[in-house]
Amino acid sequence: MSALPLRTRHRAALAGALLAVMLPAVPAAAAPEAPAAAAVAAPKPATLTVTGEGRASTAPDMATVTAGVEATGPTAKDALAAQSRAADALPAAAREAGVADRDIRTDHLAVSAVYETGPEPGATTRVIGYRAVQSFSVKVRDVRRTGEVIQAITDATGDAVRVDAVVFDVADPSRLRAAARAAAHTDAHEKAVQYAELSGHRLGRLVSLTEGASGRPRPVEVPPAAFEQSAAKVPVAPGEIEDEVSVTAVYELN
Repeated sequence: MSALPLRTRHRAALAGALLAVMLPAVPAAAAPEAPAAAAVAAPKPATLTVTGEGRASTAPDMATVTAGVEATGPTAKDALAAQSRAADALPAAAREAGVADRDIRTDHLAVSAVYETGPEPGATTRVIGYRAVQSFSVKVRDVRRTGEVIQAITDATGDAVRVDAVVFDVADPSRLRAAARAAAHTDAHEKAVQYAELSGHRLGRLVSLTEGASGRPRPVEVPPAAFEQSAAKVPVAPGEIEDEVSVTAVYELN
């Protein structure tokens, strides 16, 4: 093949150079991006849920005497007058026995008709008189004097008196409740430690603690029949006052 004329080769070289200048450079193929690493959430620690029960008891330090007076009369006015005389004597006797005015309260006062129905068939019912009743709550803050107060009330009111009940209790139940809570917390923790060891773990931090529904300390009630004896035989501090608390605790396990 004959060589191209010099001019022709020069134009071809020039054209190639111009083409190279005008065309943009083709970039190299980009490497595919690596996928972003997925975020790995830390595993939640295992937990242990236990319940604890705690009880506490103490001797009562006060008593509430529920007593009343009752009188009857041919008219409502007569019944109320007779009842009022006995009712005046009851709180006065309690005060003389050392009970403060703030600890004597009238709970109930009522006047009602007394009816009678004849024994014959079809007999009508008629009013034969009226009954007046008044009841009191008397708090005895020195529990050792409960029998003395009851005796003073019955001596002052005679046959008109009614001793309905005596309830022994604690004046400040918060300390008893605190002791029951402490016992419940200890019980829950000891159970959690044991379960953690049995499952091959160590007990971690306390996550939550919930107290269950708990009633107030249970007072001790003495039936009225106990006060039909002499004052020397009246019980003044039977048994103990008890309180109970339950808790639910959640612990982490390590």
